Amino acid sequence: MTFMAARICPSGQLALTHEQKEASLPNPDPPPDSPTAAQLNEHAPYMVATYVRPPPLMVKGEGCYLWDAENRRYLDFTAGLAVNALGHCEPEMAKHAFTPNDAAFADSSTQQARTLVHTSNLYHSPWIGELSKQIVTKTHAAGGMYTASKVFTCNSGTEANEAAIKFARKVGKTRTPSGDRHEIVSFHNSFHGRTMGALSATPNPKYQKPFSPMIPGFKHGTYNDEASIDDLVNEKTCGVIVEPIQGEGGVNVATSSFLQALRARCNDVGAVLIYDEIQCGLGRTGQLWAHQFLPQSAHPDILTTAKALGNGFPIGATIVSEDVAQCVVTGDHGTTFGGNPLACRLAHYIMSRLSDPELHSSVRAMEQLFRQRFAKLQGTYSEHITEIRGRGLILGLQLAVDPTPVVTAARERGLLIITCGKNTLRFVPPLIISADEVEEGLKILEQAMAVAFEHPQKIAGTTGQQEMAPAGRCRAQRKLPLLLRHPVPNLSERIDIHETAKETFPEHDCKDDINGGKEEIEGVEDEDEKI
Repeated sequence: MTFMAARICPSGQLALTHEQKEASLPNPDPPPDSPTAAQLNEHAPYMVATYVRPPPLMVKGEGCYLWDAENRRYLDFTAGLAVNALGHCEPEMAKHAFTPNDAAFADSSTQQARTLVHTSNLYHSPWIGELSKQIVTKTHAAGGMYTASKVFTCNSGTEANEAAIKFARKVGKTRTPSGDRHEIVSFHNSFHGRTMGALSATPNPKYQKPFSPMIPGFKHGTYNDEASIDDLVNEKTCGVIVEPIQGEGGVNVATSSFLQALRARCNDVGAVLIYDEIQCGLGRTGQLWAHQFLPQSAHPDILTTAKALGNGFPIGATIVSEDVAQCVVTGDHGTTFGGNPLACRLAHYIMSRLSDPELHSSVRAMEQLFRQRFAKLQGTYSEHITEIRGRGLILGLQLAVDPTPVVTAARERGLLIITCGKNTLRFVPPLIISADEVEEGLKILEQAMAVAFEHPQKIAGTTGQQEMAPAGRCRAQRKLPLLLRHPVPNLSERIDIHETAKETFPEHDCKDDINGGKEEIEGVEDEDEKI
């Protein structure tokens, strides 16, 4: 079976075969008979299908580039979802993980990974204290959260937000022992994580519905709506959690007046204000923290971070004020792996790099280069590109059409980009990206848009564009054997399912749109997809 032979474009024309694509594309997706597909098909039966991924198998990274198993090179404008701020395989990270400790810890003469990796938090180790001190002092020096006092170290962004939510609840109970002050306020289009507390603060049915009911005590408001704040945040509110820039929600930027109004209202009712800077913090906006443009009177009580803090190594942190810290006592919260010596030593080095003003200056310069090129693209495709959003190197292009074909066309020309929100292209490249690399990537983006907007029939399509795309399946698959009702990563198997569905339900118009994992059969309704 040839690549994509069973796919029918909306126009009714067949997409290009793999052979045709290879003749014209520098990075055609691996076909079903490739070594990549064989390896993926071998692994798929043993993996929980929580993600729908495109065909390439990434095996190597360096700087702003990735290579797949077929030795295709990709310029990465995703940075592992804003994680690899210092690029892939940053060389100094390996030295700090595997070379002798520096002079400050000269008593350890062997490699860190061989010296001490994990102790649990039952015992002291030097690097968790050094990292905590560094985060607080660097935050003060940069002009961020002026009340930053102490740090809780964990393993991920969702854990950092879980800690923030628990700390806010504890502050509420301390201030109001009756327990009446327990509600957490968050905002539509936010994304705070997938564990149950953070998920309850993420009011998106796509994420919440499969795991409902959510934890009680969560309220949701409209982002940047100052008029609703007084009713939303009241005497029952213990905490408000908000992203200064919503990443997954569509690269939406909070206004200064909105955040200042939130701070003032939290002060009025005695609630804790939490800034989630897991994606937008640590240099990504051209400042150490995204909230630094605000006056001190609008700074948070709690600040959460992760992603770039480990540059690919799992670590997160929750920064709190002294008022919050005084409410948290021994036994209130904990973590087995969080703050282990290896993670903290790596983060200590990374934090020293991400707090560098020269890096921030470069980020701001690269932002202007992106914006100049985006403006030209918007001028060319004004009917398709409706808005340019973001700050620093967390930028979004709002499209009036499905962005998936652009993502696919870009990848098959050597550029990795992702989507967010509704029809938004998201750009979160490594912060070390050069002007030449920006130009290289945006030339590919221009080529991809030309194909996607002017010749969409030439894009064969793929799956796996968003951080958590809905599971793609033909709606008639729910009437097929149970095995076939689960997401199938094997492209040839997806085509076989499509053919089986057409044979089983010939009365329906079954169009296999593998491009995005959204197959559908007209006339067959699936309540599970109404989210």
